[in-house]
Amino acid sequence: MNKRSATTRLVIMAFLIALEIILTRFCSINTPILRIGFGFLPVAMMGIMYGPIWAAIGYAVGDILGMLIFPSGIFFPGFTATAMLTGLVFGLFLHNKEKITWKTVLPASLIIVLVLNLCLDTLWLSIMFGDAFIALLPTRIFKCVVMLPIHLVLIPLVWNRVMSKIPGISK
Repeated sequence: MNKRSATTRLVIMAFLIALEIILTRFCSINTPILRIGFGFLPVAMMGIMYGPIWAAIGYAVGDILGMLIFPSGIFFPGFTATAMLTGLVFGLFLHNKEKITWKTVLPASLIIVLVLNLCLDTLWLSIMFGDAFIALLPTRIFKCVVMLPIHLVLIPLVWNRVMSKIPGISK
């Protein structure tokens, strides 16, 4: 990687991290046990463009910076771990794909929504608040039902209609 492409990657990653923080902290519906938002979009774009490692690092950095700059509760490292895994999954499933469609997004989104968000995040909330895992599930299932179709529509739409049209942005 030459110096110019490294600089370009750094600038794009910084932009996407900033966008993730804004979308997560300001463009989300937040309750103590539920957040429905669009912070996943920049992370999916990181995964498509730069792969699993960069997307995992980018989302972890965004999670930590977002918590430091705009705290909305106590910091819990489990959520940062989930963020890293989310970036990793997006990168593993979407990087180097010929075309981004709902069908290519589906496996990644199922893992993220059902395994990471439903199971892992519910476990973290259970540990943090001392509530029974099962008691948190109805609200968390609602989030999954809402977020899965949003993933399937918005990720291909944003990539195909916006990101892939920007000069200098490529997979």
